[in-house]
Amino acid sequence: MLNGKSVLITGGTGSLGKELASTILSKWPDVKRLIIFSRDEQKQFQMAQDFPVEKYPSIRYFIGDVRDLERLKRAFNDVDAVVHAAAMKHVHIAEYNPDECVKTNIGGAENVIKAALSCGVKDVVALSTDKACAPINLYGATKLASDKLFIAANNIRGKQDIRFSVVRYGNVMGSNGSVIPFFMKKRGEGVLPITDSRMTRFNISLEDGVAMVLHALENAWGGELYVPKIPSYRITDVAEAIGPECEKPEIGIRPGEKIHEEMITSSDSFTTYDLGNYFVILPQTPSWDLEEFKSAFNAKAVPVGFSYSSGSNDSFLSVEEMRGEIEKHVGPLQ
Repeated sequence: MLNGKSVLITGGTGSLGKELASTILSKWPDVKRLIIFSRDEQKQFQMAQDFPVEKYPSIRYFIGDVRDLERLKRAFNDVDAVVHAAAMKHVHIAEYNPDECVKTNIGGAENVIKAALSCGVKDVVALSTDKACAPINLYGATKLASDKLFIAANNIRGKQDIRFSVVRYGNVMGSNGSVIPFFMKKRGEGVLPITDSRMTRFNISLEDGVAMVLHALENAWGGELYVPKIPSYRITDVAEAIGPECEKPEIGIRPGEKIHEEMITSSDSFTTYDLGNYFVILPQTPSWDLEEFKSAFNAKAVPVGFSYSSGSNDSFLSVEEMRGEIEKHVGPLQ
């Protein structure tokens, strides 16, 4: 799929960006170019130790900010596919710095779209978050706006051969800033602070997150928002899996946090379809034939009123399953 192609990842030094880069380099050794676009030179320096140009001659490290349209245009030159992973992601930081979050998550999305249209990119996949579904915090609101921008971009492509799609998922296990590495670090202190004992979250591994991005790159017709079928976990079970001997005081939720996360609301149900491994929310007015799409992917409409929440999910990881997933995807607990 990607041999002979040029691929660019914005925010490519993040957890998912690095996993995606590793997957591409192993599965498509003849990729023409793999461009890591990000603004943090130290993270690029560190990533280059793991993926040196001498060993991976197709890789490029490109310093730039998605806020800078001209820099994006330079980076997107002769690029076939773009995965947009760059974003401000911390809920409480966005609440305190709202203008910065808007500039990166909304303005950056607009710039990625403009650069892709200007430079002849063929496929763009933007990363979303469960917090963009019925958002109550600024981060989620900016990502919902970003989702809408990418989906609507298919309406302004004219005769250009380009497809914009979105992938939405929950907490990525072990990613920077997520609860699992935080708990693993705090375990040595004997105290794991719990925001709210009722809290639940969706859980996805880096590998499964990458697989969904690649699915969208290969299969999107333009305008789809993909949602994975993944299990939930209870925050109390994560704490028990990591530090059963630790104290677990309840400290209260931070500004902008939800008790449960959603990925599909009942209002989305009218345009949501079941693809087997994924759900997909389609645009209300797709630019292609809906019946043809349903036939091609054996897509089945979900019941009207269907919703997908971490609190009412039909699949929850037990403490032992959680412990096994952490050992497999993050690191040893002993």
